[in-house]
Amino acid sequence: MKMSQKIKAIRKAEGLTQITFCKITGIALSSLKNYEGGHAEPGLQPILQITNTSLFEKYTFWLMTDKVKPEAGQIEPAFSLSGSEVSEKKDQRKSFHTKVN
Repeated sequence: MKMSQKIKAIRKAEGLTQITFCKITGIALSSLKNYEGGHAEPGLQPILQITNTSLFEKYTFWLMTDKVKPEAGQIEPAFSLSGSEVSEKKDQRKSFHTKVN
């Protein structure tokens, strides 16, 4: 998944509009629209603006590596408690953890 797609996934999982996301992170609305529209990939500065925002810290490891560490509070958007969308991936992982535990 591209970084721009990840940013959109985080925003949607938190149930935020583009405007609210931009107010929280300090990213320009025009930049966010370009990222989410697939017209540009964010550089380091916008990524830092996201990961340095307390609301989004839980996604840092996933954003940078595509991995999660739930034991360290690092999740992907599908696992967000405030997320408005539930993915099949979440259901699959839940089933896996139930079988393992």
